Amino acid sequence: MFGNALLGQSGGPTAVINSSLCGIIEECFQSREQKNPSGSIGKILGMRYGIEGFMQDLIVDFETQPKDVIERLKTTPSSALGSCRYKLKDSDLPKVLEQLKKYDIRYYFLIGGNDTMDTIHRVEKYCKEQGYELRGVGIPKTVDNDLFATDHTPGFASAARYVALSVLQGGILARDMKKVDQYVIFQTVGRSAGWLPAAAACAKTAEEDAPHIILLPERPFDKEMFLAKVKETYDKYGWVSIVCGEGVCYADGRSISESGTKDKFGNVEFGAMAGTSAAFTLHKMIKDAFGWRGEFQVTESLQMCAADRAVQIDYDEAYACGKRAVELALAGTSGVMVTIQRESNVPYKYSLSTAPLSQVALGEKPLPDDYICDNGMFVTEKALEYIRPLIGELPKYSQL
Repeated sequence: MFGNALLGQSGGPTAVINSSLCGIIEECFQSREQKNPSGSIGKILGMRYGIEGFMQDLIVDFETQPKDVIERLKTTPSSALGSCRYKLKDSDLPKVLEQLKKYDIRYYFLIGGNDTMDTIHRVEKYCKEQGYELRGVGIPKTVDNDLFATDHTPGFASAARYVALSVLQGGILARDMKKVDQYVIFQTVGRSAGWLPAAAACAKTAEEDAPHIILLPERPFDKEMFLAKVKETYDKYGWVSIVCGEGVCYADGRSISESGTKDKFGNVEFGAMAGTSAAFTLHKMIKDAFGWRGEFQVTESLQMCAADRAVQIDYDEAYACGKRAVELALAGTSGVMVTIQRESNVPYKYSLSTAPLSQVALGEKPLPDDYICDNGMFVTEKALEYIRPLIGELPKYSQL
């Protein structure tokens, strides 16, 4: 099959999403030098602002981009093509097919999370129903690490290191300033999965070290138990470090930030978008209960684009996933997402595989039960064994 390739990015960015983009582009160019009986790629086009931009003819031709610009994508944070959170409607599908035909697109690559994989799946399925041959392959991306069928997602390792370093360094500050501020709350992104809050535990090397409490979306929030644990920790150390996922909820499903704001996919908005945050709610809760002074830290999207804290493993895996997507499509594979399979922790080794888009699109991967402590407010050693190989060694600091 001969035709042009279309590349896109959707959803929240990461520090390494452009590394996947670079992998796709460079493999597309390289494939022209090799004779593949299953297919070949002509033009390599990018859609600005995802599927929404594609329907508006917002197209980039990578042939016109200097080679050094493409190469630098590998270490450029955020989404170079621009992103979107557009909920593709059934009524959009004829327009999408019209655009695919207009640009003679036969290879379709999207980098993103669950909603993005759903978009590829629906477009590829619709094209098949209409008799239009299209090979669609997804490349995983999300700092939340909640994508089904993959050991972890490109973007998670760097965001996890960001969280661990922030809690480590912020914890040292909080410890030394405990006569001024008695508690600190760090909020991570992550709507329904606790992978990023769990990563904060990697900062802890001694019992007194931050964090002391980790609140996870996988466990219902109990105010009385939480405040009792805060008081117990304060009585023991004179200060308290708390990490919370933005999606922490009460047993009845209400977010503790009490936000009713939802995005186009029906997901509850958190943080600044919602006008409040879990960290702010917890801060007020502690202040009202004990009268202490404290801080809350809500870094929002900084966790998703901090290239200065990105992990080399993350760059390498993101790039490899992009290359593999092209290899699969040229070999005739369609309707799958590239996945990462962990081979070993020490030394860390991985391999690439695939999963059907139909499974990935609707599935989620929460933190496993055996990664969470019995009281629901910290993680087990098993969780740390999973995360540590991804984020690398953390700095060691002195204490007088």
